[in-house]
Amino acid sequence: MHLNREKNFLPALTIVALALFFLGATLLTPDTSAQKIKQLPPPPPAPRYRPKPTPTPAPIEYDVVRVTSNLVVVPVSVTDAQGQPVRDLKPADFRIEEDGRQQEIAQLGDPEQVPLDIAILVDVSGSVVARFDFEQEAASRFLERVLKPEDRATVFAIDETPRLIQQLTSAANASRSLMSIKPSNSYTAFFDSVVAATNYLDRNSSNGRRRIIVVISDGDDTARILTVSRAKPDVIGMDAQLQLIQNAQLDILHDIQRAEVTFYSINPSGQTMRLNVRTARSETGMERLAAATGGAAFVPAHETDLTNIFNRIASEIRTQYLLQYYSNNQSGSQAFRRIAVTTPGHSELRVRAREGYYPKAK
Repeated sequence: MHLNREKNFLPALTIVALALFFLGATLLTPDTSAQKIKQLPPPPPAPRYRPKPTPTPAPIEYDVVRVTSNLVVVPVSVTDAQGQPVRDLKPADFRIEEDGRQQEIAQLGDPEQVPLDIAILVDVSGSVVARFDFEQEAASRFLERVLKPEDRATVFAIDETPRLIQQLTSAANASRSLMSIKPSNSYTAFFDSVVAATNYLDRNSSNGRRRIIVVISDGDDTARILTVSRAKPDVIGMDAQLQLIQNAQLDILHDIQRAEVTFYSINPSGQTMRLNVRTARSETGMERLAAATGGAAFVPAHETDLTNIFNRIASEIRTQYLLQYYSNNQSGSQAFRRIAVTTPGHSELRVRAREGYYPKAK
């Protein structure tokens, strides 16, 4: 009987052992799988997307626009036999030549549509003390009459050195600055003052504005003559003084023409300036500057004429024709180009315009 128990127990034990074996295998399987996964090498990184480089497009062939229009604007004053402005002319009434070649007029500009920059130069030397107050008042009224809100004026004193009294500003401000000037009884640096005003306008006035200088002076540059006489007292006789004046006038003319400035002068000395060779030569020089730039030189017989002269200048500025043409000169030269403006068929009219211009560098 004991033997039968052992026989019955052995199969049962075997079954239990097998059950435990399979149960242990089942429980160990996840750990073993995890261990195997941990032991595997890491997968290679996923390939990164690298877009193909976009080829650089060829540059677009734009048309290059250069300022090579060669547009020339010429202020022209036309008066009748009585000196009154003539205002009803058409482009066909004018003929304009550049270096002898006829140019086609593109249009006549309206002077009212082009803003002004005016430099007033007032002589404060001893030669004008007696008339100084009257000159100031006349010049002040001129500014208030001729300048519009879009226009500007600058004021210089012709002293022993040039003095900028007022930078470009409105008529009211320029007039106040002008009236604040006091005479100095000093020498007159006429040439240096005109050059200073010309350079100032050239630097501070844009190409779209008309540039005008109005000088109230006898034009006698005593400061420069004094400087030379101190340096070379043995060679500054009258002939040397006249040559000095002539050379200075040529230098000024070059500067004014390059800056495209119109020059007006009023000599308050009257006809007495003809009594002195040097002052007469100085007046001739101012007349030359005016003629070359399309302006005018006035010598009033009486100081009371100053107001009328200023009124004439104001009227002329506002009634000028602005001839515009495209130069057909393609040489590229920067040399001075001569201009001639006429009114064929109207021989009774007087035409004033600048003698020429220096082309702008391209």
